[in-house]
Amino acid sequence: MRLLLDTHALLWWLSDDAQLGSYARELIADPANEILVSVVSLWEIQVKVRVGKLAADMRDILNEIEAQALDLLPIDLAHLLCLAALPAHHRDPFDHLLIAQAITEGATFMSEDRHIPEYQVPFLTCSGS
Repeated sequence: MRLLLDTHALLWWLSDDAQLGSYARELIADPANEILVSVVSLWEIQVKVRVGKLAADMRDILNEIEAQALDLLPIDLAHLLCLAALPAHHRDPFDHLLIAQAITEGATFMSEDRHIPEYQVPFLTCSGS
């Protein structure tokens, strides 16, 4: 299974946060699954660090992504074309691009965001046990 982690799912995984449910943990830990981390999430994290909404070190995050052999997903033109056709059910631009990436990449989007089910994207919640 290809899984694209929402930003909070990535942070919960990396920090071993209890908000990430056992089923989500099993899927991320399963070496048979391809776990995608988008550059969009890294951008979102850095934006939140800059405005004081999050305390995180980008070098530590990047080192951990590499150590765990998670796959870094860049933004490409196909993602932007999908984004152009995506309805705006809510106002989070980072989520919009992550959803477009999941659709384009044929990945299941792992998120706790209550708006995600409104989009035509395969979706799994983070908190389920």
